[in-house]
Amino acid sequence: MFNFQKKLRLTTLSLFMLGCSQIAHADDLKSLLKAADHFRLGEESMQVETQITTFNRDGSKEKERTYLVYSRPHRQSLVLMQSPAEKGQKILMSGDDFWMLLPGSQRPLRITPMQKLLGDASIGDIATTTWADDYEGNVIGEEQCEGRSCLHLSLNANRKSVAYQHIELWIGKTLHEPLKADLYVQSEKLAKQASFVMNKAQAPTEVSQMILLDQLSSHKETRVQYVSRKSKVVPDQWLNPMFLAKNPTLE
Repeated sequence: MFNFQKKLRLTTLSLFMLGCSQIAHADDLKSLLKAADHFRLGEESMQVETQITTFNRDGSKEKERTYLVYSRPHRQSLVLMQSPAEKGQKILMSGDDFWMLLPGSQRPLRITPMQKLLGDASIGDIATTTWADDYEGNVIGEEQCEGRSCLHLSLNANRKSVAYQHIELWIGKTLHEPLKADLYVQSEKLAKQASFVMNKAQAPTEVSQMILLDQLSSHKETRVQYVSRKSKVVPDQWLNPMFLAKNPTLE
């Protein structure tokens, strides 16, 4: 009887410790992702001028477009097209809903986060997708990334509306800045490989450029350059698709 009670107490203690370990692990992963998100996204309410450039296989420039991206908490983003070929077009993301608004149209069009902007850059690549909120997963371990120590994270989306359902992510071991990522779509195919260029090599504070390499079809390179960032809180009505349709100039 004594031995049975002792074994029961040991089993209960082991299960308790395992549960605590799993909770701590989840908290550790979330803190790592929050740090990586901060390098990518900055503050919660931001205005980011973004330039997307596509390159042919021989390295020559193909196309270039400029976008103004407004982000707010709770997965809210508004993208304003700035280049002459797309001027007046807007894309709104609010939670799991995405709309495109075209000049002269009174009806917002429903789209998906995989809607292409230019080259292999989609809406989901520049809109507010926070790894800490939208993904769960595991820390695989420490590895070497181009001669430096990094952490390998394996992430699975916790909602279906994000652009990528699975991400293999590598971040710096010390500062936890994003270094590179393999991006998988719902079909479990590797869609893109991303690498992140920081603004300062020794003491980085933000991602200055994201480079995307297509792995499905064109195998071309797309560079997403974050030209400027500043804090800005946009009015609530800017995040209403019907308001945007009726107020194309946003004044």
